[in-house]
Amino acid sequence: MALTLGPLLIDAGIDPARALVIRHAFAQESEESGLTGLHANSTHTEIFEYTRRQSANTRSFPAAPPPVWVVFIKEGGDQARLWSVVENRGESSTNGIIRTFDIAETDHMADLRNRLVIGWRSPRTWRMSAATAARYPVVGIADAEPIPFPGFDRLVLSHVELQAVMREHRYASWRTALASVFGIYLITDTRDGRHYVGKADGVESIRQRWSAYATNGHGGNVELRGLNPVGFRFSLLRVFDPSTPTRDIDVAESHFKDALDSRRHGLNRN
Repeated sequence: MALTLGPLLIDAGIDPARALVIRHAFAQESEESGLTGLHANSTHTEIFEYTRRQSANTRSFPAAPPPVWVVFIKEGGDQARLWSVVENRGESSTNGIIRTFDIAETDHMADLRNRLVIGWRSPRTWRMSAATAARYPVVGIADAEPIPFPGFDRLVLSHVELQAVMREHRYASWRTALASVFGIYLITDTRDGRHYVGKADGVESIRQRWSAYATNGHGGNVELRGLNPVGFRFSLLRVFDPSTPTRDIDVAESHFKDALDSRRHGLNRN
């Protein structure tokens, strides 16, 4: 059975009965207003601004549009690629020709942005209820574009971001880099500022150690059990070549525990 848009919407927490699906197309001008339309080089910001301005003609756009808009960009004759999902917070102004809406991007289907392509069965229709579009076929889901590794000294990750790094194809180079080093890492509980200093040495690389945190949130550390990892932030304090003697890594770990006072006022017990 072919995959359709409906299950992807539901999996993303979008109720098709309370959502609108829009397909933008490239144009020199938008209809009725004379405003500049979209083109092949339109920026993300320009697409956002184009989305928030809609026709005041209720035959063209609903008088009371739903709170969620799933926005696609036309691709080829009968396909559309997901741009983003926005929240409609209501109409902010109108001049009788154009209605401007207060919209904000959401995290719904964020992992499918610019990747999900669906077949568009009604070429003359540019917007419809999500309940109708739910039956549209998924043509393909492209591989995510690789994200360059920022460097060990620039790495700061929330727990959700850490899970993505350890799971998603686009972070493959990050996992390779983290697998190549031992080191001292820092976990900060952003809710109260307490620190936990840990190390990866011997048989465990930084990647292996952080994979455990991505899986269960505490990595087996008694100090972190019972804490919700949603507030954790992960960073690296110092990295070492795998040939570095364990005693040198132990000394560095102890230094950072002292420097950050993570034993008395943090989450380290020793």
